[in-house]
Amino acid sequence: MQKAIKPVAAVLNENYKKQLATNEYLLILHPHEELRNRIQQVKKDFAEAYQAPGAVGGKPQVTLVRFTQLALMEERIVQRLRTIAMGFCPFKVELKDFGSFPTHTIFINVLSKLPIRKLVTEIKDVQRLMKLDKDHKPHFIDDPYITIARKLLPFQYEKGWLEYSQKSFTGRFIADGMLLLKRREGSFNDGPGSGGWEARSAGAWQIVERLSFQNLPVATRQGELFM
Repeated sequence: MQKAIKPVAAVLNENYKKQLATNEYLLILHPHEELRNRIQQVKKDFAEAYQAPGAVGGKPQVTLVRFTQLALMEERIVQRLRTIAMGFCPFKVELKDFGSFPTHTIFINVLSKLPIRKLVTEIKDVQRLMKLDKDHKPHFIDDPYITIARKLLPFQYEKGWLEYSQKSFTGRFIADGMLLLKRREGSFNDGPGSGGWEARSAGAWQIVERLSFQNLPVATRQGELFM
């Protein structure tokens, strides 16, 4: 009898530990493949020109919020995000040319700020669930962009921005949903804002769920949630 009990106890203990594990989360908008490939080539060209290999690692994406939370809170957060996504209408995201955060980051400008800010405002209704403690509050991105290179050294930024402030870039995609990603807190990779999540190495970001924008009325959304 004891031999049968031990494996069950071990499984229960392991599940308990998983629930108490702390994860990092990213909620993003994901461009279509052709646009991702174009942006990735820009990142590769920058990395080669300015000896900035980190530029290649991050995936092209528009980050909406990043936060740290216990795994046991994940399902509640996902349920709330599903409701927001179900009521949100797909929209076009326009990209044009480059911008920078002196003295460390160069990015592609996102022109379609209003619908993204509206979406982020709705997501902020979930921030109470996203807050782990006073030192781990969710970070919402109200001014959207797509990173080309970050954590640049001064000479990399100065030379890079001198060139890219004069370069042109245009692109667009339809945001018809958002992706929630996660990884175990403290695992190393490209960093919480870079999004090297398509890799499958240790510490890589994993897709929790794709949340489709369906533009459904409130009554329909509530009905689907309670089914």
